[in-house]
Amino acid sequence: MFNFFINDQAINGQYQIVGKDFNHIKNVLRLKINDQILVSDGETSNLCEIKEFLADTVIVSVIEYGYQDTELPVKIYLFQGLPKSDKMELIIQKAVELGVYEIIPVQMKRCIAKLDKPDAKTKRWQAISESAGKQCKRNLIPKVHDAVSFNTAIDMLKGLDLACAPYENANGMNDTTNFLSKIKKQASIGILIGPEGGFDDSEIEKLKSLGIPTLSLGKRILRTETASITALSMIMLFSEIKL
Repeated sequence: MFNFFINDQAINGQYQIVGKDFNHIKNVLRLKINDQILVSDGETSNLCEIKEFLADTVIVSVIEYGYQDTELPVKIYLFQGLPKSDKMELIIQKAVELGVYEIIPVQMKRCIAKLDKPDAKTKRWQAISESAGKQCKRNLIPKVHDAVSFNTAIDMLKGLDLACAPYENANGMNDTTNFLSKIKKQASIGILIGPEGGFDDSEIEKLKSLGIPTLSLGKRILRTETASITALSMIMLFSEIKL
């Protein structure tokens, strides 16, 4: 079943779908009156039925509110050290599939990538988030922020319930297990992933001074995109099973 996102709540049990989604429904998918679709409004994903086509609007009626809930019981914020090439696109796609709530690109000391057109990049990354959200039938489209500095990222992490930084030099899995045990329902969790060059020593010292733990993801050194996916998968599975 096709899934569409809108920013407005239903009015009198109906949604109005306009713009590119209107064109997609009418001219690409060629859906008809009485066909069913999913409409996600940022809170719930609702089963709807197409009732009417206007000149530039599709009117759909809600059949069942809260038809499905694909969101995690926690909110995960991925702070991703900027990787080179198109790795960020892969990270965003997989992060959205794994249930991330927001993605914050971070400019760090050892980042190789430099953003020459940051606004265009953010727009492109947000489009990838939207596409991935539709594909995996999320209730919402995760926001991709403009790139921030390391210090700004730290300030954002301090405002969350829990925060961690997977680090290749972290010792053993005990701290990782301890961190997972602290996760509760509705918790906001920040994960800071270093870029290809890893964390600078000064960044690790800053994290430690603020009590943000560095965690091991295993005995092997992982690429930045693998570390992101591994850390997100770990928290996703824990929250799905335990909470």
